Amino acid sequence: MTDTTTYRTLDVPGATIAYDVRGPLPTADGRPPLVLIGQPMDASGFGTLATYLTDRTVVTYDPRGLGRSTRTDGTDRQDPRQQAEDLHALVTELGTGPVELFGSSGGAVTGLAWVTAYPDDVATLVAHEPPLVHLLPDAERALAADARVSAAYAERGWGAGMAAFIVMTSWEGEFPEDFLAELPDPAQFGMPTEDDGTRDDPLLSDASKAVSGYEPDVDALRASQTRIVLAAGEESLAIITGRATQSLADLLGTTVEVFPGGHGGFLGDEFGMPGKPEEFAARLREVLGA
Repeated sequence: MTDTTTYRTLDVPGATIAYDVRGPLPTADGRPPLVLIGQPMDASGFGTLATYLTDRTVVTYDPRGLGRSTRTDGTDRQDPRQQAEDLHALVTELGTGPVELFGSSGGAVTGLAWVTAYPDDVATLVAHEPPLVHLLPDAERALAADARVSAAYAERGWGAGMAAFIVMTSWEGEFPEDFLAELPDPAQFGMPTEDDGTRDDPLLSDASKAVSGYEPDVDALRASQTRIVLAAGEESLAIITGRATQSLADLLGTTVEVFPGGHGGFLGDEFGMPGKPEEFAARLREVLGA
């Protein structure tokens, strides 16, 4: 298959969604398109992974208000249920029937909301490290840590907030009671120590609270006709997102499929934190073909 990419837009209530189609529609081999979604990451983070999936028609998109997608609904709130509506409209526009879906981080949360609302849209969902903090056995302490990250951002700016976020998301095992009682120095992570006054970061602001605060409908997921595969990176099984994935697997009575790398194992050098994209693509292909 030639690696041709078509840029498209779709108007939905309150937003214009930008998306890319790599490969033909209808698909050349009769297999459903493979949709890749993140949150708050947009389509740009899947560029390298897509180059290792050129045997498939691959669709990526920018969630409303992020990347190239715009919104006119008067809010910056990233709600998985609303994004499920956007993706339902997108797949309806594609006109190909059920898709296969890889969702990572907040994209995995959106994927869970999508198959809950529209199980006929998705044949297989691979949910990679959804940050479902409420499901953790130490949820109260994890939420307290997250609140300290938010406070650091609100009070001291992006550098302080991101440094605290890095410490929280790289912590292995359950959180102690006093976690982040002392905030890290942003400089040790190469972050700015000065506050630029902005508070609109889609990851650190309140815009994404609906993502980490999403509570999946376990009964609906169990009953769904969608095949749901929960996945986590070999390097991130013990951190907050890997542990949350295991908690969801326990509730659904399933196991966690292990993928190469960590939370961003599919990344190339898009954000200067390369994972293992070639190995990741091979594992994704294996899981989808199982």
